[in-house]
Amino acid sequence: MLTDKEIARLPTPRKGWYLARDTELKGFFVVVGKRKRTFTVQGDLREDGKRATSIRVAIGDVKELSTRTARATAKEYLAQISRGQHPKAGSKPSRVAASGDSPTAHQSGGITLRQAWERYRDAHMIRKGRSERTIESYRDHVERIFIKWLDTPLEDLGRHPAKVVERHDEITKENGPYIANGSMRTLRAIYSHARKANKTLPPDNPVGAIDWDGEKRRDTGMGPGDLRAWFSELSALDNPIRREFHLFTLLSGCRPTALQETTPGNIDFKRRILHIPKPKGGAKRAFDIPLSREMIRCLIRVMRFGHQMHPSHARQWIFPADSVSGHIVEQKEDRATLSKWGNDLRQSFRTIAAAAGVSEFDAKLLMNHAIPGVNAGYITRPKLLEDHLRRQQQAISSAVFAALNANSPNIRPWPKSTNSQLLNPRAHVIADDIRGQHGLKSAIAE
Repeated sequence: MLTDKEIARLPTPRKGWYLARDTELKGFFVVVGKRKRTFTVQGDLREDGKRATSIRVAIGDVKELSTRTARATAKEYLAQISRGQHPKAGSKPSRVAASGDSPTAHQSGGITLRQAWERYRDAHMIRKGRSERTIESYRDHVERIFIKWLDTPLEDLGRHPAKVVERHDEITKENGPYIANGSMRTLRAIYSHARKANKTLPPDNPVGAIDWDGEKRRDTGMGPGDLRAWFSELSALDNPIRREFHLFTLLSGCRPTALQETTPGNIDFKRRILHIPKPKGGAKRAFDIPLSREMIRCLIRVMRFGHQMHPSHARQWIFPADSVSGHIVEQKEDRATLSKWGNDLRQSFRTIAAAAGVSEFDAKLLMNHAIPGVNAGYITRPKLLEDHLRRQQQAISSAVFAALNANSPNIRPWPKSTNSQLLNPRAHVIADDIRGQHGLKSAIAE
């Protein structure tokens, strides 16, 4: 149950926001953001005894109201909503009203894009555990690309798909084909979701009228022959933590945004795995990366550098930085300094995997790609992780370093560090992060 003390203890999100719901009063919760916490209620407005739409109404800032007062107000608001009245529209009934709705918007077609988006966000994305990054991407499309349509009734768009076609053409010219197509996919999903509860909306999704832009896959990955020059660029970076971050991205094929938020507690040196708790798709897509010898050495080096450069942040993050969050946030480098980073390295991993003889199926498992087809449901990934998939991971890492030409004078010796250098007694600061795990030496030696 929400109380003043419990609300004060709620952690502040590093980005975005989350909901803290009251266990006593359904529909009463606190929206917790980085700078503000707001008491809020949400309920279903009804028309002729049937659910018309869901609305969310802010009660007030937690700094200005006690939880007891806010809960009492919430009960009043929820009672008004159940009678078909908007709490902030006086006693006048609102037949299909919603938060921030005007009589004109209602009379001209009911649920607006803003209301449909809020319902889709809360009832579909948050409830199903979509990641914060995914939600923010959708929010950007709705609140930036479609900002002029926020208070436009969806019925208006449904009955005039030419408006959607025209807007898609405008976005293509202003922002390019990828943003244009992506924002339209967002609009399509919101409209389809809204129509489930609003059968008066035209059945044909207006996005179906557009001509999709052609999207060419960005072929920016490296092959084995490109690695020597890239390592020369990488070894010249001044920041050793960023250097190891890019190297580990290449060796793992993992999405950089997921690696940025990994913690020392995600590493199990004994089992030789790195757990990725919040990849693309949210927590339900969490997976483990099997670690090759080179990947383990990379992690040990970066933990050592982290404790030397950012001792407080290094206890919380594998790739610490002098940022608000305490970890690497911006992965970009000047292309003139480092020609390949980010998704380029993910593509490189896939390319080198093929050159190393790793099957397409195994590469998809290592990269946490969804496996299509019925047979994929019979694969138990954890059973392959610490044996078969680790051998494939090692084959990829070996292929990377085999292409390096270890005798090149242009490459600094950091990737060639020996076991004794990595386990130097002066690196005892790593012990706190390993937290009693055993088998580190044997993990590197295997």
